[in-house]
Amino acid sequence: MNIKTLCITGALLLSGISIYAQKKKEVINDSNTPLHLLQPAYKVPYKALTTSEVKTDIDRVLRYLEKTTLTRVVSEKTGKVITDYNNLPADAQLERGAFRLASYEWGVTYSAMLAAAEATGDADYKKYVTDRFNFLAEVAPRFREMLEKNGTTDPQMKQILTPHALDDAGAVCAAMIKAQLQDKSLNLYPLIENYLDFILNKEYRLADGTFARTRPQLNTLWLDDMFMGIPPVAWYSQLAKENQQKYLAEAVRQIFQFAERMWVPEKKLFRHGWVESMQDHPAFHWGRANGWALLTMTEVLDVMPENHPQRAKLMELFRGHVRGLAACQSGEGFWHQLLDRNDSYLETSATAIYVYCMAHGINKGWLDALAYGPVAQLGWHAVSTQINAEGQVEGTCVGTGMAFDPAFYYYRPVNVYAAHGYGPVIWAGAEMINLLNKQHPKMNDSAIQYYSTEQKTTAPIFSVTESK
Repeated sequence: MNIKTLCITGALLLSGISIYAQKKKEVINDSNTPLHLLQPAYKVPYKALTTSEVKTDIDRVLRYLEKTTLTRVVSEKTGKVITDYNNLPADAQLERGAFRLASYEWGVTYSAMLAAAEATGDADYKKYVTDRFNFLAEVAPRFREMLEKNGTTDPQMKQILTPHALDDAGAVCAAMIKAQLQDKSLNLYPLIENYLDFILNKEYRLADGTFARTRPQLNTLWLDDMFMGIPPVAWYSQLAKENQQKYLAEAVRQIFQFAERMWVPEKKLFRHGWVESMQDHPAFHWGRANGWALLTMTEVLDVMPENHPQRAKLMELFRGHVRGLAACQSGEGFWHQLLDRNDSYLETSATAIYVYCMAHGINKGWLDALAYGPVAQLGWHAVSTQINAEGQVEGTCVGTGMAFDPAFYYYRPVNVYAAHGYGPVIWAGAEMINLLNKQHPKMNDSAIQYYSTEQKTTAPIFSVTESK
């Protein structure tokens, strides 16, 4: 290489370095970049959403539950599978999977699976329910015979045969009623009637008839018991049509008697617990309990006739609660363990319940899609991040009693085997699919907006020239 070539090459290199240095020094500013379109560093997804994405998420949960909730009777001593239910040995029990087949948490899961079957058209969701309900209906009489003969039986079956709390009865009963209404070939009436007998005739109550408990104090109301006791009574009106008004009247009466004591109007939230003997009534707004209250109103509104004299009053309470909850949503899309205390942890099961109820309210025409569609979608994006690769739901608070100090709620553990998360997540996903099939969410100026008609523009910012 000669001197001239070296000089030219050197000049080109220096020129390139100079140009690179100039480019490197160039910074993004208001003159050269539309800063408002920069992508924020969101902690959870904030974007358009498709029904296929949602179904992929809830399918993963379904597959996990199919593997971990089995329908077999086994010998407790040997573990051997028993197939002859007419000759059950004294140590016969339901095979222990990851979750109990007749817990209240699984009552929620069964209702959610039925909703998912309808929303997706996927028969596997309904099969999950009918397989387990048929199994329980088939083995229950045999275990009852064992109980009557021996005075004891498998604790899981005893919970079904002789419920001792609303937790034992209500959520599973409501799901069985829905399944029976959908599929006349099922024979769930004996189990349904047994559950209803406990709820209506044996559950402890206050003097005015409100569902109550004797723990942790005498005559305590748990907000949870709205959901554990009221929806099955309301749904039973659909089976006992000649007494429809009787059962609906009892369901509505219970809601308003709970609300009289537990609704905090200045926050538009419910307190978790109320004790009759207290002079003051502390208000700890526990997330999941508020979810049970909102879900109860949703369930009752679903079966209440449009011309029911109390419908407007119940709708007002439902909408007020939605407003209070929407104001508490975190920037990550979740709601907090204690709703009004932002230093308490973000919790999955409550978030999923709110997503379901808000999306359902929009789909039913009870709520404004423009106002609450983005709230529900952000909540679903948050929930979806808690479904792990195996299909387990993370970030769910374990079963929780009642307390009158914040530390109790702040430090409740979370666990993937907390059964409370699975039904709400599937239910939320199913209703989001319905919502996305009815509404037309689209990103506009980097924000999720809901539209009643499809906006076909590809522009990142657009105006709406016509609405219907």
